[in-house]
Amino acid sequence: MSIPLIDLAKLTHESDSVRLPEVKALDTACREIGFFYLTNTGVPASLLKALMREAKHFFNQPQEVKNAIDIKNSPNHRGYGNIGEEQLDEVTHADWKETFDMALDFPADHPLVAKYPTMYGPNQNPSDPATLEVLQEYYVETFQVAQKLLTAMAQALSLQDDFFTRCFTDHVTVMRMIHYPPRPEAAHDNGAGAHTDYGCVTLLLQDQTGGLQVKNRQGEWVDATPIENALVVNIGDLMQHWTNDEYVSTAHRVRASLPDVHRYSFPFFVEPDYETEVSCVPSCQSDAKPAKYDKVLAGDWIQSRFDATYAYREDKH
Repeated sequence: MSIPLIDLAKLTHESDSVRLPEVKALDTACREIGFFYLTNTGVPASLLKALMREAKHFFNQPQEVKNAIDIKNSPNHRGYGNIGEEQLDEVTHADWKETFDMALDFPADHPLVAKYPTMYGPNQNPSDPATLEVLQEYYVETFQVAQKLLTAMAQALSLQDDFFTRCFTDHVTVMRMIHYPPRPEAAHDNGAGAHTDYGCVTLLLQDQTGGLQVKNRQGEWVDATPIENALVVNIGDLMQHWTNDEYVSTAHRVRASLPDVHRYSFPFFVEPDYETEVSCVPSCQSDAKPAKYDKVLAGDWIQSRFDATYAYREDKH
């Protein structure tokens, strides 16, 4: 299995003769692999470099500075996550990484915060305004990429163009920075355990270190070798539900960095409004293949997956 390349400029091209073959290639990638590289995204290379710079700056700060925005103090899962806080694979070691999470910044008195306090609310921001500015710019740019991609996916599934994008008014899309420090010992090779993502799609920017691996249909782990300025995209569980398992949410993992190697990556978890009703799309069900999944609110589904992943949440329910 090789992970295909999909060109966003072609997916959004005004000419059908350019666009439709790329939409077909996208559809095939979503059905057969659930992973692809997205090229020509339009996100400036200068912004990608700035993001990498600010991530190194942020994670290189003294521990007490990072702990000041500890994610444990945030009911809505925003801020800094220390090493070992996550265990994506419930069998192996805790993940050897530290993280920072941000999403749309809702004021504490917003009605949605009162209704869904674990999914909406204020961010805990880095203290350096330069870092925050770059993060916010990247969030806006990458969200626009995601909306173009979801439009093309709707076209691939014979749906209205805005079938998915209309579900992103008060969305819970999360932008994350991850630092994988050098592994503590040879036996601890778990950067991020094998898992599938929870939401619609994930757009990942990774540095040139490597380490991301994708599980193919034969059960073999295949390297997702970094391609400069491209995003690695994968289908999440919610999209698999929406499409009745036609689009596949594929297991992936990150092998821990070698001694003296630091790895940085930036997943952008594209997740719709909490109250989006997710039920099988018309083009993915038939008499021969009825819908497998009950209707679910997107937020309820994502919340249930969060609770299984983060130990510190267990005492809050």
